[in-house]
Amino acid sequence: MVLSKIDLRSSHNQLRVKESDVLKTAFRIGNGNYEFLVMPFGLTNALVVFMDLMNQIFRLYLDMFVVGVLALRSQILGHIISGEGIWVDPNKISTIVDWKTLRNVSEVRSFLGLAGYYRCFVKGFSMIATPMTKLLQKDVKFEWSEKCHQSFEKLKALLTEASVLVQPGSRKEFVIYSDASLNGLSCVLMQEGKVIAYASRQLKLHKKNYPTHDLELAVVAFALKIRRYHLYSENCHIFTDHKSLKYLMTQKDLNLRQQR
Repeated sequence: MVLSKIDLRSSHNQLRVKESDVLKTAFRIGNGNYEFLVMPFGLTNALVVFMDLMNQIFRLYLDMFVVGVLALRSQILGHIISGEGIWVDPNKISTIVDWKTLRNVSEVRSFLGLAGYYRCFVKGFSMIATPMTKLLQKDVKFEWSEKCHQSFEKLKALLTEASVLVQPGSRKEFVIYSDASLNGLSCVLMQEGKVIAYASRQLKLHKKNYPTHDLELAVVAFALKIRRYHLYSENCHIFTDHKSLKYLMTQKDLNLRQQR
């Protein structure tokens, strides 16, 4: 048996930026303006796009004789990754756990920035953080209330108890569980009964006026959009606690027949 590995140097820089998006990467140094023609490291979607490319290239051989496509370093990403799954780096979490009570908007922003990096490990992260994120709104007076303190302590506790996330496998069915309320949208992506990632978001003010049916449909759309790079060309079951949504496609087909 021959074991080998490939480590691409400057991997992200081998991806071309779409011509129409090049101008969005503009920056200024000294007396000149510059634009990236290839994807620079640090962009939110850089890792996802690169992994998607690797998965496309090796799709026929994944889990056959290609075991690992991309090796991620925990000191860069703040995660520990092994064959068992992905979990938070204890050294990073200790910084969050030891964080003292927040005294101003700047400290709230810093805390949420670091804690938010691990939001995929925490079910309903956005809703739990709501009392603190409200302090970041414009023209809101900073007042560290009991709700803020409870939110702060709960996030720290949940991050220390964060479960191990599994890496998704190809040709295995995905399952999404979604839920919506006036507090926000929440979903979890799973495979073979194991959690791949949690996702959540707070509701924008105008969406709080949505009827229940629309909110439940919105969370399904949110889940599919945020996890689309896992779900393209894959089988997926979606579970929702709003029964009327299962008739959505039936009603759509009925409308099409009526139009004919």
